[in-house]
Amino acid sequence: MPELVHAKAVRLAPGLRRVTAANPGVMTGTGTNTYLLGERDVAVVDPGPDMPQHVDAILAAIEHGGGRLARIFATHTHMDHSPATASLLRHRKVEVIGALASDRMFQDAGFSPDIECSHDQVFDGPEYSLRAIATPGHVSNHFCFLEQNSGYLMTGDHIMNGSTVVIIPPSGDMAAYINSLKILLDYPLTRLAPGHGDIMESPAAVVQWLVDHRLQREARVLEVLRAHGEATVDELVLEVYSDVPVAVHPVAKLSLLAHLIKLEQERRAAQANKRWSAVSI
Repeated sequence: MPELVHAKAVRLAPGLRRVTAANPGVMTGTGTNTYLLGERDVAVVDPGPDMPQHVDAILAAIEHGGGRLARIFATHTHMDHSPATASLLRHRKVEVIGALASDRMFQDAGFSPDIECSHDQVFDGPEYSLRAIATPGHVSNHFCFLEQNSGYLMTGDHIMNGSTVVIIPPSGDMAAYINSLKILLDYPLTRLAPGHGDIMESPAAVVQWLVDHRLQREARVLEVLRAHGEATVDELVLEVYSDVPVAVHPVAKLSLLAHLIKLEQERRAAQANKRWSAVSI
């Protein structure tokens, strides 16, 4: 696969390039990936963080072959995915496509789409055909974008390479996330182009593994609850996530809470005074 580098366009396939922002970290992995579709009228998927070096790299890649910025798409509006939209628009006013979140938690308040996309809506350009697939779960306004000619799916934070996605309630919803993964199995995907990390082969296998992994984690939550009778999130994380480093537990507790809320909604778990217990069916 093409090497992951910062502030430089890397060609992934005909008509598809990637520019990775220099914002690596615990939550962003190697950095946020921005995808460029087309050579002449270029669509940008996930502009990324509003970092001058990253914005300059996007514009340089577009203009290198005599292209021009034509459209901007955002998978969602977390601060590492959409804020560079504002700087790109100062360069050239173009159509912005995405969706607004139902809350303001960790959101890019400046993002204002010209078109709020809907599930299965198709956006055609001279060199691409992008299908918007609603994938709420990581956050309420999340969309993946399928380039229908190549089968590449720009996954944003729905699927990452190198780690599983953190689900942070109340904006994040574990039930919605698992359902959104299953929806992807209905589409003719050839590769996954994640918001963080390298291209992923065998999309159906990756998606099914993620579904199975979340359900196995959920089963482990119930197993530990039944063994303890009742427990707090702080107590549960030590056993439910015993397979990950303790340093990661503060983040793991967020997804654990999302699992517990899902189980509560399904009447398989209950809470009182911040202590959780399994419910016998």
